[in-house]
Amino acid sequence: MIDQGTLLNYVGGHWERAGVSEAAPIHNPATGSVIATAPLSDAATVARVVATASEAYQKWRRVPPGDRIQPLFKLKFLLEQHWDELAKVITEECGKTIGESKGELQRGLENVEVATGIPSMMMGHNLEDIASGIDELMIRQPVGVVAAITPFNFPAMIPLWFMPYAVACGNAMILKPSERTPMTMGRIMELVDQAGFPPGVVNLVHGGKGAVDALLDHPDVRAISFVGSTPVAKYVYSRAAANGKRAQAQGGAKNPIVILPDADMAMTTRIVADSSFGCAGQRCLASSVVITVDEAAKTFTPLIGDAAASRRIGYGAGEGTEMGPVISSASKARIEGIIESSIAAGAKPLVDGRGAQVPGYEQGYFLKPTILTGVDPASELARTEVFGPVLSVMHANTVEDAIEIVNRAAFGNMACLFTASGAAARQFRYETRVGNIGINVGVAAPMAYFPFSGWKESFFGDLHAQGHDAIDFFTEKKVVVERWPSTWSRKF
Repeated sequence: MIDQGTLLNYVGGHWERAGVSEAAPIHNPATGSVIATAPLSDAATVARVVATASEAYQKWRRVPPGDRIQPLFKLKFLLEQHWDELAKVITEECGKTIGESKGELQRGLENVEVATGIPSMMMGHNLEDIASGIDELMIRQPVGVVAAITPFNFPAMIPLWFMPYAVACGNAMILKPSERTPMTMGRIMELVDQAGFPPGVVNLVHGGKGAVDALLDHPDVRAISFVGSTPVAKYVYSRAAANGKRAQAQGGAKNPIVILPDADMAMTTRIVADSSFGCAGQRCLASSVVITVDEAAKTFTPLIGDAAASRRIGYGAGEGTEMGPVISSASKARIEGIIESSIAAGAKPLVDGRGAQVPGYEQGYFLKPTILTGVDPASELARTEVFGPVLSVMHANTVEDAIEIVNRAAFGNMACLFTASGAAARQFRYETRVGNIGINVGVAAPMAYFPFSGWKESFFGDLHAQGHDAIDFFTEKKVVVERWPSTWSRKF
């Protein structure tokens, strides 16, 4: 996967140089040091990868589904066999704690497991005698060459949202990982190579915007899967659609948590802290807003302040570390700038995480958890996806007022409620306009057999990642209407 410090593309079952001079440095965010470089593949390189995948697809689509899933069983075994090693790679290039890295791998592995059910999940349906002597059936066929453009924050899990379903359905896949964290998928691709997929069925191409545009524009790429920020999701979705491709593009989020006075405050505080500051707040389901209702503010606010102030930051592989660094020096500077401008606009810093230093890792991109109270729901902070360990605290007088705040937001990825009231929980899940709901759960991450169901500015498309949505996305439905009159029968 790497040669003289530069990552290689995986094309047609072989590792090869991208053939370009431009490359992006890959930093260890805990140390700030460069650990490798990722080539920024150009349109010509992408075109060659697409051609290889197109040729492989023509044979792969004819392989029976029961045979197509056999390499996935082998891949599952290999992922489990190399679990600790892969977790260390994620921590090294992404900054997560080892526990968070292993948790990410687990969620990715679950998608591999679900995709092995393709012989059942991909079934069509039929009906005899829709008219006299005429039968009708619907069958599913693979789309063709498909591509996934994935972000830095989950370098193993998110590619595995897409690849297992795509290839099990009979497609050929091209993965374009984030140039910030491409080493994890490079190592997993070495396991893919061992798993027994035919050459060209799964391919890896490194690159930046040029590679993305080449995938979006190439006529033989039939479908695009994307996860990233909302502005880029809109760009990917619109350009893919303009080129006649189906697309699923997940964007940003704000993920409010509503806390009622009857919630178990000790449990709620622990879960909210994990949700807000896990992975340094760099996940699309991190809670970044808390809305306390009525008397809940008096109890919850000091508890969450203590939880934030006591959270141990450091190198993700270090013993006792509860939160690692953010991904880059630019990200750290951006987050600190948001904190500064929010305080200037009237937010009050209950806990200020700027200026963090970790002994022995002074060049790392560390922030401590930050909590800003008195945040106006109409403020810039309330509308901005921080994507860092910053929690905004707002207040509402009633659950109806809290739901209104949730529904006014542009994003619609997740909202959670903490309460002991079943009636309040039902009202919340019924009336909130978001795609993923948590009740006494801080990260409402769907299991692999459910869709990852963002709404509004958090998702562009009709079919989400995972589960049956993945089968619908990676197949096309074909309806066949048949008549076989007995007068046409022949003897052979």
